[in-house]
Amino acid sequence: MIEKIQYQSLQWLDITNPSEDDYRMLLDEYHFHPLDIEDCRGTNQRPKIDEYDDYYFLILHFPYFDKGNKFIRIREVKIFWGRDYIITVGKAHWVVKKFFDEINDDLAEGDEDTQQMMATSDQLLYHILNRLMLETNTLVQRVGSEVDLINYDIFNRRARSIIEQISVTRRNVILLNTTFRPQLRVLHMFESGGIKGFVDPELIDMEDYWGNILDQYQKMFDSIEDYGELIEGLSQTFDSLLTNRTNEIMRVLTYFNTVMLPLTLVTGFFGMNVDFPFTPNTVAFWVILGSLVLISGGIVLYLRRINNR
Repeated sequence: MIEKIQYQSLQWLDITNPSEDDYRMLLDEYHFHPLDIEDCRGTNQRPKIDEYDDYYFLILHFPYFDKGNKFIRIREVKIFWGRDYIITVGKAHWVVKKFFDEINDDLAEGDEDTQQMMATSDQLLYHILNRLMLETNTLVQRVGSEVDLINYDIFNRRARSIIEQISVTRRNVILLNTTFRPQLRVLHMFESGGIKGFVDPELIDMEDYWGNILDQYQKMFDSIEDYGELIEGLSQTFDSLLTNRTNEIMRVLTYFNTVMLPLTLVTGFFGMNVDFPFTPNTVAFWVILGSLVLISGGIVLYLRRINNR
């Protein structure tokens, strides 16, 4: 399905679920490189930007939460960027579609800010990336809140829920880290001037705008690395707490077994089905019972003395 926004000489085409006819149209009308079309057909592409004489082809990755609002997924954003057009291809991040609809509605109402966004393809691309950055920043802040929640709850909640929360958050942080790291190189190409764009620098200096995109991305990447270190530290702390609790339980059981072992031995000895010399004497019962009390009391005092050293 092809949707189109036209403002003056600039077009924004959003092609969701492209068919072979759509790919053929891109080849015939825009003369895109066949390898770029193959990249549009495929999935799990690495972030990159390919430069040609009259257009750029971008593949960028941006995260989002799944339907369960628990695990982070990655969606590819594929963009053809020319002098008078922006073409987004495939099932991109939901922010792109939402922004497309907002632009369409605002242009119909004659919104001046939106018209300014559509002045050049460079400005439109910047605003698309900026909207994606804002949404990604919200997601990263939520991951940070989850790390803080683990830090708060690690001493209060049950082990099973904490283990699950740590595992999910660690998985999300690792996925964000592996997504952000290779993409930094691509965004550095904008800020460093490696990507010239199409707007006249005397009219609009886009390097400042690209630098803003890179700054946002770098800050988020730094935060993600911090979250990764924090979650590892919290995981080790939680493992230490579990080990300490296990040791406490084992110590109590050891004390109990140590006290009960001689008592079991004595009662087992006198529980044998044989005749003892003093069995007719009822005083023997109290003597044995007193001996058990003395033995257990002595063992308890001995263990407490050892424990207080």
